[in-house]
This record gives sequence, C-alpha cells and structure tokens, in this order.
Amino acid sequence: MSYQEHEISFEDLQKQILLLDSDEGIRVDNINDKIFVNKVAQRYTVLVSKNTNDKFFYFYEPVQVLDFIKNNTDNKSRFFAY
Repeated sequence: MSYQEHEISFEDLQKQILLLDSDEGIRVDNINDKIFVNKVAQRYTVLVSKNTNDKFFYFYEPVQVLDFIKNNTDNKSRFFAY
C-alpha cells in the first residue's frame, strides 16, 4: 500500500471531513504552521504544529473541525487529503 496525497479545495474540505476514515487524514499548510486532522472511532484529532510546538485539539462533530480550520487558515492556505 502506498501513501497517496492530493490537493483539495476549501470547498471540498467539508466533504473530506465528513468522509474521513481511520487510515486517512487532512493536512493544511499555512504560512507559519501545519494542521493535521485524523479521525479514530467517533473523535477527530486536530494537531497544530508550529516549529517545535505541537498542540492537540479533540472534537466529536465535523462542524467543530471545519469551524476550527476556518478560524485558523487564510486565503494562502493549501489543503491536502491523504
């Protein structure tokens, strides 16, 4: 099995979050940090990595994840599904 990654639009982000499986993830590349989203069972894990500082956030609803991403990105952010 190989690692497959492809860029997605912000518009496709909601669909990707809803359909996220345990062996998949989303990466957001911002200018100053990266955001990683994974889902295990019914809980979403969001990791914000900036330099050597990592912060974890946990959500149970897809809309919470989408709101978090909206509040932590800008128009230069790039989105990837893997």
